Amino acid sequence: MPIYEYQAKEPGKGCPRCRTRFEHLQQLSEADLAACPECGAALIKLISAPAVGFSRSGLDDRAKNAGFHKLKRLGKGEYEKKY
Repeated sequence: MPIYEYQAKEPGKGCPRCRTRFEHLQQLSEADLAACPECGAALIKLISAPAVGFSRSGLDDRAKNAGFHKLKRLGKGEYEKKY
C-alpha cells in the first residue's frame, strides 16, 4: 500500500499534525482524505518524491548476470566496456 502525504489547506488553521506534512497509509482504491483525522480541518494531497531503494553493488551484479555491459566514459563520445 502506498503512503500519501497530506497537509491542511490553510496551514494557520488545524492541529499540529496537519499544519505540517503528515503521512497516511492507504490503498489505491480508497478515496483521498478530505479532512484531518484528528481535528477535521480540510486537507490537500501533496506530491512527494517516491522512495526507491538503491543497492549499487546488487544492481551492478544483476545487470551483469542479465548480459548488460557497463561503460566508462573516456572522452567526448568515447566509451570503454568495463565488463
